[in-house]
Amino acid sequence: MAELPKINIMTAGHVDHGKSTLIGRLLYDSGAIREDQLRKLKEVAKELKRETFEFAFVMDRLKEERERGLTIDIMHTPFHTKKYYYTIIDCPGHRDFVKNMITGTSQADASIFVVSAKPGEGVQEQTKEHAWLMKVMGVNQLVVAINKMDTTNYDQKRFDEIVSETKKLLTMIGYKIDEIPFIPVSALQGDNVFKKSDKMAWYKGPTLVEAMDATIKQPELPIDKPLRIPIQDVYTITGVGTVPVGRVETGILKTGDTILIEPSGAKGEVKTIEMFHKQQPEAKPGDNIGFNVRGIGKEDVKRGDVAGHPKNPPTVAKEFTAQIVVLQHPTVITAGYTPVFHLGTASIACKIEEIIAKVDPKTGQVIKEKPDFIKTGDAARIRVVPTKAMVVEKQADIPQLARFAIRDMGITVAAGIVLDVVKAK
Repeated sequence: MAELPKINIMTAGHVDHGKSTLIGRLLYDSGAIREDQLRKLKEVAKELKRETFEFAFVMDRLKEERERGLTIDIMHTPFHTKKYYYTIIDCPGHRDFVKNMITGTSQADASIFVVSAKPGEGVQEQTKEHAWLMKVMGVNQLVVAINKMDTTNYDQKRFDEIVSETKKLLTMIGYKIDEIPFIPVSALQGDNVFKKSDKMAWYKGPTLVEAMDATIKQPELPIDKPLRIPIQDVYTITGVGTVPVGRVETGILKTGDTILIEPSGAKGEVKTIEMFHKQQPEAKPGDNIGFNVRGIGKEDVKRGDVAGHPKNPPTVAKEFTAQIVVLQHPTVITAGYTPVFHLGTASIACKIEEIIAKVDPKTGQVIKEKPDFIKTGDAARIRVVPTKAMVVEKQADIPQLARFAIRDMGITVAAGIVLDVVKAK
């Protein structure tokens, strides 16, 4: 299993369009969860009077596992096909969603974009928000699952309608749609997910999994870049000690390495590295790991910090310049605005000190120097000062830690990339 190339795949799409059910189905049909586990989940679903939710519970059971602290690989569940070893990053669909969604998109190599064909559903607000976020966060490989085909009697006309709605959205955002497969599926019934469906004779294309294997290319691993591990969580495990958990974005971590945690500046020695409950001598980009560090206490490291090697430490920013696209804002954004920036696993309030220029989002050409304000749909270059220490990298050096989203009032206001950083002393 370890020999197959690894792909981190996320699901995106509007809440209730069936993302969790689709993942449950993928895990079940691939044999990653067993019949008896599914039976239990069915019983739970029945007790909760949510009969069709057994697959969704597959991912959600991890939440309680997390609260009980049983497992280190939070929400990351692996399954494999003939070609790849996939780790699914389940990005929740509800209000806590976007913070996790941003962490998820910043970790994903590819995405299953779910759009419901159910009458009255189709492309909705969050479908659009997720599509923009994926594009800005650099998720360029998509497979589109047109889900809930069972609710439309597997109607080809409805499928074609939703496909053209979705294509219009993705084209507008800048995706090349001729490279993106669209698959009619029913996650609940299992049509065209792992197994070919006999209910849609009109559809001649691949199943979802065949399309994933055929479309998704393994990204170049940035092993020659400096080590960066954004920390997602920290556990204290009896008899082991402090175990930070995160995904290696760039570089290589080996047991015995001295690492530096920024912005706290704590240093320690890596004793063990664990992935999917197995100890490993090293971890490469894309690996979701827990690592035990001697010399670092629980209070020295937290979610949002970044681990690196002392000789090329993570960059703590005093201020930075970025290019952003305003996705949605009820009024206008002016200098002095201080929303929350989500970058890597950190979420920190940052002040937009100055709007340097309004630019054409497609070409990057300056439209207007020093505008008084920017609004929904505008792209701009801005100067930003974090309200507290945070790690920020330049797009040109480490793009994995240069993408961010800006949140305020419960919505994603803007998304962008870091162009330049002034280091903190």
